[in-house]
Amino acid sequence: MKHSRILTTALALGLATGFAFDASAKSKAPAMVVNEVHPLNWWTGMKNPELQILLHGENIGACEVSLTATDVKLNRIERLENPNYLILYVDTRNAQPQTFNIVLKGEAKKPLMVPYELCARTREWKGSFDASDVLYLLMPDRFANGDTTNDNGMGLQDKQLTRDEAFGRHGGDLAGMQQHLDYLQDLGVTTIWPTPIQVNDMPGGTYHGYAITNYYEIDPRFGTNEQFRDFVDDCHKRDLKFVMDLVFNHCGSHNFLFRDLPAHNWFNNNSEYFQTTYKLGALVDPNAAEVDRYLASDGWFTREMPDLNQRNPLVMDYLIQASIWWTEFAGIDGVRQDTYPYCDVEAMARWNKRMDEEYPGYNIVGETWINYNVGVAPWQKDSKLSDVNTELKTVMDFPLMYLLNSIFDEETDDWDHGFARLWDYFVQDKVYEDPMHLLTFLANHDTDRFASTPEQAANFDRYRQALTVLLFARGIPQLYVGDEIGQWSNKGEGDGLMRKDFPGGWDGDDHNAFTAEGRTKAEAERYDFTRKLLHFRKGNKAISEGKMMQFTVKDGCYCFSRYTKDRRVTIIMNGTSKSQTTDLSRFREALPKDEAFDVLKGQNITLFGSGLTGNFTLPAREILILDFK
Repeated sequence: MKHSRILTTALALGLATGFAFDASAKSKAPAMVVNEVHPLNWWTGMKNPELQILLHGENIGACEVSLTATDVKLNRIERLENPNYLILYVDTRNAQPQTFNIVLKGEAKKPLMVPYELCARTREWKGSFDASDVLYLLMPDRFANGDTTNDNGMGLQDKQLTRDEAFGRHGGDLAGMQQHLDYLQDLGVTTIWPTPIQVNDMPGGTYHGYAITNYYEIDPRFGTNEQFRDFVDDCHKRDLKFVMDLVFNHCGSHNFLFRDLPAHNWFNNNSEYFQTTYKLGALVDPNAAEVDRYLASDGWFTREMPDLNQRNPLVMDYLIQASIWWTEFAGIDGVRQDTYPYCDVEAMARWNKRMDEEYPGYNIVGETWINYNVGVAPWQKDSKLSDVNTELKTVMDFPLMYLLNSIFDEETDDWDHGFARLWDYFVQDKVYEDPMHLLTFLANHDTDRFASTPEQAANFDRYRQALTVLLFARGIPQLYVGDEIGQWSNKGEGDGLMRKDFPGGWDGDDHNAFTAEGRTKAEAERYDFTRKLLHFRKGNKAISEGKMMQFTVKDGCYCFSRYTKDRRVTIIMNGTSKSQTTDLSRFREALPKDEAFDVLKGQNITLFGSGLTGNFTLPAREILILDFK
């Protein structure tokens, strides 16, 4: 993975262009103005006492700088190419909570006083998300509209609410999420992960949230910073965790950091657009040409999403502090990082270590959209397949997702169809440094839904078996909003149609799937099954901490087991469309007692008769979940 992605490579390809600021023109501005101060505030008592303060305004770059606080030390000043910026590094190790002034002295007689607040830390870090959790991924704009007063665009460029258009804004917000926390509690998920909620002040088409224009502001169409903080606090009161979706690889082209560039190297390729190839395999390929590595990593995701240069330490400090700020301000419990491999690996490793030092056990899951396990594995912390330790605890198991979306449409045999392919994939878990830190899922907001057609949505057995594997195999499971009620869609007509609204979140919906009485019969069947498994999984250490054992496929049946010293859960599934009789004695290692609790039937059953044999018949596509305590 280690490689030198240097600007000369781009120059040799004719990709980079020159870039310069007209400093003389900037200096003619009549007065100093400060428009942005990032971070908005900070805290005393941080383990790393150095703080970067970025100031953006007009004609401030040449100012003399001093601080009115005697216990805050100004370590250094970074003056950039653009005179509209100043970056200060201050030492807060001896500081007390206070508001002090940053004093900017320019040509004017009167200095500019910029107030800055240092707060006392009041939050206790209680830990992050892990394999004991089940994440629930939702897209706020499409979940529920709880506050119609923010539907008018709140002064942003994309003002129009067009719920009848697949790619338009539909009006979902923080209030809609908060009003349905009871639903998520009842369902049994433990962690909420929304797509990005920071402001996307772009001309249109950014309902998804991945074109951030201010790293320190919640999108006003969702709510305010304070409402977000209150929402996370409410989640915690309900024993729900919150994972924030952050984007360090790129931002929106209307971010002030791009519209008024601090320096030519704030973004990749001298801040000039060129397109990534999206071929992430080049970053882990031991035989890759350097040009292919460069094109994959430093190319921009889209023209509207300029590619941040994490190799610039000023940029990386800015991004690191944003994640610390949201953790300290709102109490988030971890991060999902978008488009992870496109970022600089060494810089991101520094971020991972910094978060873990400040918040021990802090979990970050990186989006590692690579379709084979030897491509995903090198991105995980301590992987022996990488020349660089990424320090990234959790990676996304896209290969398993693709497998789970196909094997249940096949007839299982002993070798290469159905569950035989699942067995073969789990055989390869040795490639991962820590299989328990794989985020596993059936679908997400960027893929076809697990039910991509009406026919698949009607196939309840397909969902039952897939969900059982997802929730009980190794890893950290993630559900995608609507899976639990059988929503279907695919990418055939674009992402907008794939991200349908959750029924019941808007006035005038034909039915309300948030309530038991509002669900259709098919929705209720799926919801109840999902709820049963989620509540059984919650607090079950055999699943969250236990080892995994699997048996080779025979008679169309697949068996795997999760176990600790004190508890074992064993699953047997028929992967064919006809009844199968199998001898349970073959699974004796995973069946420690003759009696077990049948989780789905809710009763104890006897497995073995006289002797050590026990023929057991499983109906077509049936599941047996056995709990041994």
